[in-house]
Amino acid sequence: MRQAGVLDVGCHSALLTVVRLRPGTVLEPVFSRKVRLRLHETLDGQGRLEKAGMKSVERAVAEAVTADPRLRGPEVFAFATSVIRDAPNRDEVIARVARTTGTRLRVLAGEEEARLAYVAARRWAGPTAGQLLVLDIGGGTVEIASGTGDQPRIVNSLPLGARRITRDWLPGGTLPSRRRLAEVLQHLGESLEAVPGLPQAQPGGRVLACSKTFEQLARLAAAQSRTPRTKRRLTLPQLRTAVSLLADEAPSRRAKLPGISRHRAEQSLAGALIAQALMEACGAKSVEICPWSTREGLLLEHLGVAPTPVRHPPPRPRL
Repeated sequence: MRQAGVLDVGCHSALLTVVRLRPGTVLEPVFSRKVRLRLHETLDGQGRLEKAGMKSVERAVAEAVTADPRLRGPEVFAFATSVIRDAPNRDEVIARVARTTGTRLRVLAGEEEARLAYVAARRWAGPTAGQLLVLDIGGGTVEIASGTGDQPRIVNSLPLGARRITRDWLPGGTLPSRRRLAEVLQHLGESLEAVPGLPQAQPGGRVLACSKTFEQLARLAAAQSRTPRTKRRLTLPQLRTAVSLLADEAPSRRAKLPGISRHRAEQSLAGALIAQALMEACGAKSVEICPWSTREGLLLEHLGVAPTPVRHPPPRPRL
């Protein structure tokens, strides 16, 4: 029986996911192991991982890949997200992890992460979904993809992630003044408006949000409206209410709000502002929460469930 695994090393965790493919089943979980990380606390002023951060990545990868001795069969695709990908010393980090754990982390370009998130969302939404707009908020970047087929027609990756906006505009997750909310939204809006051909929500199409940021905001909104069934959907008015609620709380108290996890509390306000700006810029009045993203896109392609894109070689130069 075919199975595959993905080790996703991000800012907050290293997550090993192993699945197998059964007839009539898309992805059946076999094993999952999460090791918590707090890499944003180990970055210097230039975004380099300090020694403490590198050691924590080594430990997390080693702990994840040796968690179950039965996991020797599946091919594990190990990759690092933007916190390592964008670090000036990423080659040193990757080399150290490979030397100490035997696992070599790969890095995916932001546009590739957007493509894979779309592939996963397309499969999750089903064959009759039609036009899709996929939004994904990460720590360092935001991914946007849209299309009508198995592969997206447009992909964008923008340096507007929750960790980056927190660092640049809301240090420590704190709000220096109410005016700063408008300033951050203006910066985000202008950055998105500058993107040529930014995908828009289409009549009859679906807008899927593929990230923990959107998922936690939807849970917060559902708790506030006392309608648990709505936690799989988030409207723009609900999101604006969530922004105000998060802005009124200190970072240490946001984790006590429904749906907001402790390790994401500091970045939760920035994440909500990014989500609002994204939806406004793309003309989306609401989003559906999709539990699949880049990780599942990789698993689908490794198992052959989703077709991989045809990559044509570059044209040979004329002599």
